[in-house]
Amino acid sequence: MNTPKTKSHSTPHRPSQGGIDFRNRVKRDKQKTETHAPKPAAPVRTGNAMGRPGLILKADRDKSLLRRHPWIFSGAIECIDGAPASGDTVAVRDASGKFLAWAAYNAESQITARVWSWRETDVIDKEFFRNRIALALKARRALGLGRDSNGMRLVHGESDGLPGLIVDKYGDVLVMQLGSAGPEHWRDTLADILQELCSPVCIYERSDSDGRELEGLPVRSGVLRGALPDKVEVTEHGIRFAVDVAAGQKTGFYLDQRDNRALTGTLAADCDVLNCFCYTGGFSLYALHGDAKSVLSIDSSQEALQLAQSNAELNGFDPSRAEWQCADVFEALRKLRDQNRKFDLIVLDPPKFAPTAAFAEKASRAYKDINLLGFKLLRPGGLLFTYSCSGGISDDLFQKIIAGAALDAGVDAQIVKKLHAAADHPVLLSFPEGAYLKGLVLRVA
Repeated sequence: MNTPKTKSHSTPHRPSQGGIDFRNRVKRDKQKTETHAPKPAAPVRTGNAMGRPGLILKADRDKSLLRRHPWIFSGAIECIDGAPASGDTVAVRDASGKFLAWAAYNAESQITARVWSWRETDVIDKEFFRNRIALALKARRALGLGRDSNGMRLVHGESDGLPGLIVDKYGDVLVMQLGSAGPEHWRDTLADILQELCSPVCIYERSDSDGRELEGLPVRSGVLRGALPDKVEVTEHGIRFAVDVAAGQKTGFYLDQRDNRALTGTLAADCDVLNCFCYTGGFSLYALHGDAKSVLSIDSSQEALQLAQSNAELNGFDPSRAEWQCADVFEALRKLRDQNRKFDLIVLDPPKFAPTAAFAEKASRAYKDINLLGFKLLRPGGLLFTYSCSGGISDDLFQKIIAGAALDAGVDAQIVKKLHAAADHPVLLSFPEGAYLKGLVLRVA
């Protein structure tokens, strides 16, 4: 079912919110990069056209697969046997013909294949996917991740052995996102399995991420199974959040920040709190719940702020302790600096400034700008919670950027804690790209 999607102007990461001028520069740079990009490599030659669909890798191009990295790039392929269609399962072999993996094929993507299984005896069918999804559900139950929240990521793509498949749970509603040709091919089968194993009232598809364009797949969203309730909510540690699964960012909510939000709440008592890029108020509500003295929340999306305010009212928080400001965050931080405003706890959870390493240099400047301003707005002894969800910014680079911001701000800062995504967003050791979210809690002396 195709439905038009009305996107918030907030975070493209977190789709974008705040830093409007920066986003325009990134867009121009991206267009410039694409214009002057090198020509694509020559098409991979066809092997045995009548043979079983499969990929033969070039000599010495199997090293990443031997380390169990699940992506196979086009430049590693020597030839293609058979005539596989997008999403078809193909056998991947090294230059000598030795079996390496079963993978989902996509000629439209630079990542030409994504591995389903490393075992030659496996059959990639409905039972295979039922077992994989059941294992993902079992792992989350074993960790007790449902004790404090009825919102959870049930399937986390490559890290759960299901490349391109994201499944998020919000109460009795599941949101399924298909990001590559493999799960796209098995779309109805996956929906049937989720209905069977989870018994949701609705499975809503949000296959509308930017990455689908790179995969040669159309944008699509809408109800797949059941009926979408008028209201969808998630509850975390007793705090209620309304979730817009049809038009909200990502799949409607940022489940990856659940543990980090809770930590903020435990440290917010009697603090003046500033939450930047607040979206629908996640960190703000935890701060209010943790008895913050005041909370100023800033976002460039009026729609997101309205939902954040509704969430605060939903939980019965004292409105006199909460201030909501619709503004470009970069500009708002400068105004607060000029007004000599000071805070005890600041949260900086910005959009994805660097989707790839190609944007790292300019993204670094944006991260440095907001963190420098954050340091200047902190009282002595104050805490800065700062995050990056950019895949193009490594943990080491992020820490160096923040160190540079502290130096320019003229403050000494200590790392109190390093933060990552919640446990329902596991990271496969052989797939470090899965560790996209990084954060630091810093104390200013």
